Formats: sequence, C-alpha cells, structure tokens
Amino acid sequence: MKKYILYTLFLVMAYGYGQELHLPVFTQYLADNNFVISPTYAGIGDNFRIRANGLTQWVGIKGAPDNQSLYADFRIADQSGVGLTLYNDKNGNTRQKGAKFSFAHHLTLDYYSKQYLSFGISYNINSFRIDIENFQPNYDNPVIDPYVTDDRATNNNNFDAGVLYRNKGFYFSFNANNILTKDLEDFIGAEPNLLLNYQIYSGLVIPSKNNKNIEFEPSVYYQMFSSDKRSSTDINFKYRQFTGTNDSNDYFWAGLSYRFLNDQFLKPLNIGPMAGIMKSKFYFAYSYQVTTNAMAGYNSGTHMITIGIDFLQGVSNCPCTEGAVRR
Repeated sequence: MKKYILYTLFLVMAYGYGQELHLPVFTQYLADNNFVISPTYAGIGDNFRIRANGLTQWVGIKGAPDNQSLYADFRIADQSGVGLTLYNDKNGNTRQKGAKFSFAHHLTLDYYSKQYLSFGISYNINSFRIDIENFQPNYDNPVIDPYVTDDRATNNNNFDAGVLYRNKGFYFSFNANNILTKDLEDFIGAEPNLLLNYQIYSGLVIPSKNNKNIEFEPSVYYQMFSSDKRSSTDINFKYRQFTGTNDSNDYFWAGLSYRFLNDQFLKPLNIGPMAGIMKSKFYFAYSYQVTTNAMAGYNSGTHMITIGIDFLQGVSNCPCTEGAVRR
C-alpha cells in the first residue's frame, strides 16, 4: 500500500510539473541546444540545426512520464531566425502533443565589445487528451464512472515571448511562457487555467587560459509558475574541448546538473551527469538523472538521449548571430 501511495503521489506531481500545456524542461537545453529554453536563440549560429530528443523518466515505474521532441532552427537573412518544435508527451493515462513556431530577431548593441540583444516569440498549439483505453475495474475501483464514456480532449493555443542579452561569453535570457490563460471548457475540477510561467537562463562560456581548445560553462536555469508561485532551479557545469580544426569544430563535452525546489536547496529533485560529442556535424548526447527523493528505491533514474545534425552552413554578415560556443 505504501508503495502504491508513493507511486500515485509522484505521478500526480509529474502531471502538475510536466503536462501543463508546455514541453517539460529537464536538461535538454544542456545538450548545446539553448533553443529549448527560448525562441530568442532561433538563428544563432551558422547552420541549420536539428536535434531529436528522447526522454524516459523514472525507469522501472509503470506509466511514468515519457517524452519525445524534435527541434529545428535556422537563420533567415543576416539578423533573424526561425524555429520549429514538435513534441509528444505521455504520462500515465494523459497524452499531450504539440508544436511551437518561433521567430527571433537579433540586434548589435556594440560591435567592439560584442554586446547583442535578441527578441523572440513562439506560437504554440497543443492537444491534451485523457486516454481511457486503460481504464479497467479493479479491487479498489470495481465500477468505472459511467460518465466517462470517451476520451476527453482539448486543444489550446498560446504564446511565449523572450529577450536575450549577450556580452562575449556571457548570456542572460528572460522568458514568459504560456501568456494566455488555458481553455477549461472540457474539464471540471481543480485544474489550473493560469499556466503562465517565467524562466531565467544565464551562464558564462569561459575559455581556458592554458589551452585555447578548452572551455568551461557554468550556468543556472530558474523557473517559476505564476499560478501557485512554485519554483525550481538548475545549477549546471560543463567542460568542452574542441578536437578538430577551426573549419570542422569537432568537440566533446561533459557536465553535471543539480535541480532543486527553491525552498529546499539541500534536497535536490534530480542530480546527474551528462556528456556529448560533435563529430563532422553529427551530434550525440546522453544525460542521466538520479532521483533523490522517496521514489529512489522504485526506479533506476531518468535517461535522455539527444541526436542531431548541423548542415547548410552559411556565415552571416552580422556578428549578432554568432553563438557563445565556437562553431
């Protein structure tokens, strides 16, 4: 019984955090794909970038969250970029699918000190469904609610907006996600209709003084939900080393992420290592997160894989589309 209660509570928690009509943020953005965080990153870099991400949370628990996503962004003209995000999220008997269409524009504040300012916006369309195909009578619930006769679904539209400031290797982005309230016409209960959440992502790319091919990148990611003011923070650190010529820019990296609720700094939600490699424009990364709460004894952690490719290289005439990471 205790195991069943813990399982139920944590699935409810995952529902609250992960399926509120936005793509759940784990550590996808640390796989050198900042576009996951904000539309302002669309078009920064010299390539058409595609990243595919697969995530399985709490391996070993039936019905635990499972997510697949695809990201693509590229530059148009010298100072603008567009991007596309597709995602599919499964959590118990809930299903969520959606897409984001993003646009960003980049400005040069000061050419000599390399200060840039970017603005971005995303239009989001999302389909949320309660799947009753697995609803079966059992010992605890011998009779299924007669009013539940079909799948319950709703479609929603929303917008994200953000601003990004960069100064050489330093970056700071602020984003407001799900600006519009959610349509609750098809649902009854305590489901929140205010899904607005704020995200801050900041970090610094630090070149090694002893080796020009080595970079260090500490970063922090903060998210706060407007509905109930709950918030969490990621503290991250990455090591990156380039192995190819300036033309190929092959590299590998390794890092560590520490996530906690902001009122429980010494009680992390997840902590885990990650690593990745870029070789001849092909990208691969793997991330593992250890669950450090009461569910640790019932699962083997969260696993995430990212694969990608960079192609159609075209150097912009404006330095405002250059990334903090050498490419």
